[in-house]
Amino acid sequence: MGSVQKRPDGKWRARYRDPSGREHARHFRRKLDAQRWLDTQEVAKTRGEWLNPALARVPVSEWAGQWLAGQSQLKASTRERYEGLLRRHVLPRWGSMPLASITHADVVGWIAELTASGLSASTVRHAHRVFAMLLGLAVRDGRLSRNPAERVPLPRVRRVDKRFLDHDQVAELAGAAGPYRLVVLVLAYCGLRFGELAALRVRRVDLLRRRLEVAESVTEVAGRVVFGTPKTHQRRWVPLPRSLAAELGAELVGKRPDDLVFTSPEGGPLRINNFRTRCFDPAAARAGLPGLTPHELRHTAASLAVSAGANVKAVQRLLGHASASMTLDVYSGLFDDDLEAVADLLDVGAERARADQVRTAAPKSALRRTARGTGQGR
Repeated sequence: MGSVQKRPDGKWRARYRDPSGREHARHFRRKLDAQRWLDTQEVAKTRGEWLNPALARVPVSEWAGQWLAGQSQLKASTRERYEGLLRRHVLPRWGSMPLASITHADVVGWIAELTASGLSASTVRHAHRVFAMLLGLAVRDGRLSRNPAERVPLPRVRRVDKRFLDHDQVAELAGAAGPYRLVVLVLAYCGLRFGELAALRVRRVDLLRRRLEVAESVTEVAGRVVFGTPKTHQRRWVPLPRSLAAELGAELVGKRPDDLVFTSPEGGPLRINNFRTRCFDPAAARAGLPGLTPHELRHTAASLAVSAGANVKAVQRLLGHASASMTLDVYSGLFDDDLEAVADLLDVGAERARADQVRTAAPKSALRRTARGTGQGR
């Protein structure tokens, strides 16, 4: 048990021993405050909730480095994004502060400041997520009793209307793309992410089965090209329309199995920024589609697949989404026609049932009339 004693200078010293036997003490002006603090520590020890206060005195900058170093599962591009959020938004505000001094109200105020500074809602939410994750590790590590970044009001992200091209627009865009015509067509009809297309190798193209195996993705990190797994870390097979098979086969002639199918003019992997500047953006402008992005061709693939009769599971597999619910969250509007089709089928079933009732009711009426005429109905 702890104790509260009065010191010669008039202050009250409360002290106790932690579960490891180490002594801790604090000084107060009033005995009541000293006793309350001591009682709190004893109750925490009894419940197994006691935290070593020294562990919470580490500054956020030091803890952020330790947290990031432990995120071995992150892709290189995600790690770079987290580092940027820490450097630009988290550490300037919290870096010198110890973990123990962060309050929920402070975090709420920080989010309000970021929002008022003109940052997009998406950036604010990402900065908050990084901060909340590093504080969450502090909770699990026994440095904080709770996460002060939880349940913080965040700005709403406004949904941007997706743009879907029809077949004619795809053909016009592909024609305007010159030597990268086939790149546009594969993006628009196979639903690959740009990084997946840029990492596609010859040995992953099966022309007999008309399938593309998506097993790699490439991204640019700090000026370097980095190959890794696709976004969901899952391989998938994507159908290749028959109209593209012959053209893609001609693209593979003379290439080795590990060669990239599509390359830059210099022979290296396609880089999204260079591709847009040199080819895609000018082609979109010539096709009357200014502002179009390569990722909108992925949306187009989903739209064209649904219009061709694909169900949600087929679209999920095509795009490599983690679940069908995710596909519905992103493309729910594309399936409105399915709801109308369901209603039409229900109408057909209801009309058939009414027709059956009419047919079966007529003979019964005739039998009743016959019975009345012979006297058997009495």
